[in-house]
Amino acid sequence: MKKYNVRADKRLGQHFLVDTRPLMAMLEAAKLSPQDEVLEIGPGLGVLTTELCSRASRVVAVEKDRQLIPILEDLTRDFKNICILEADVLKLDMEKLRKDHFNGGFKVVANLPYYITSPIIMKIIENRHLIPLAVLMVQKEVAQRLTAEPGTKDYGILSIAVNMYADVNMVCTIGKEAFLPPPKVESAVVQIMLRQKPREEVDDEAFFFKVVEAAFGERRKTVRNSLSRRLKIQGSDSEAIDQALKETGIDPMRRGETLSIKEYAELSKVLKCKISE
Repeated sequence: MKKYNVRADKRLGQHFLVDTRPLMAMLEAAKLSPQDEVLEIGPGLGVLTTELCSRASRVVAVEKDRQLIPILEDLTRDFKNICILEADVLKLDMEKLRKDHFNGGFKVVANLPYYITSPIIMKIIENRHLIPLAVLMVQKEVAQRLTAEPGTKDYGILSIAVNMYADVNMVCTIGKEAFLPPPKVESAVVQIMLRQKPREEVDDEAFFFKVVEAAFGERRKTVRNSLSRRLKIQGSDSEAIDQALKETGIDPMRRGETLSIKEYAELSKVLKCKISE
């Protein structure tokens, strides 16, 4: 940072990793082979980038901060397998990215800006046909939500949305002192192994998530009351909801955060049929 006269941009949520221990944990979790191709999001000052270049056949590093591009180019000048793109990853067309820069599917390894963590994770999930594995450094609170079990305080919509399509493992936790400048929160590394088929088959994924969102809409209310108040779909009246809960064997007095993905899948299937009758 002194050499290039760089300061972290708070607006972009920049915290540069200065501890190599979590870096090594990320690389191990990525299970890189010499044939692998990797997308790195937010390479920053290239600490992770150079290690990826040493291990993978191809690395595409996407950086939004224009001031870092020439620095990254200088730091990676000895590598021929690196492509640095100045872009906002949320605006990138992943299909076009694959076509232009990769030979096939690619892994994602990234120290994510915390203010856009959830949208990036959902973009990875949506493009799981291209991405078999993602290893991400995220806010510890987000990692806990990604790995949460039903009935715990961290279990929510994000837990279900990700675990419907992936197996998530907590790799390690990271203290504030591992970054410069230190963030206000602790961090963690998660390994996300994408599934090509959802954990539970549902006929209508959009309806499934409407049911989940409605059930979590009022966490302190029962699943029956939350669905009755929040599920704004024609035909989804209290009678249809009561019948669906009865047929699936779900106690209407339970709260939405106690239901498993399997129970939500069964409930959405039966409820969809009740509404269509």
